Amino acid sequence: MTKARPKQHRGLTVVEQYDVAADAKKRINLRNAKTKYFHVKALSNGAYVLEPRVLVSPAAISARSLRTLDKSVANLKKGVASAPIDLSAFIKA
Repeated sequence: MTKARPKQHRGLTVVEQYDVAADAKKRINLRNAKTKYFHVKALSNGAYVLEPRVLVSPAAISARSLRTLDKSVANLKKGVASAPIDLSAFIKA
């Protein structure tokens, strides 16, 4: 016997619905996911809400940092850069 679902409120509609089974580690796959990372909220009624996330919000980078990045890229394109760094000492042969 299945549990009756509560009615949808606030004009929510179902865009897509499908059944998935969790594997032994309680993981599921999302079909056609637009983003790689999600913030998960577990609700008291047993529902889960997935919110897409980006690693860094563009608004989180300050204007000063963006100006510095722009200046650094411009210098790199002009060829104004330090000499190459030898990292061969860190590579295990």
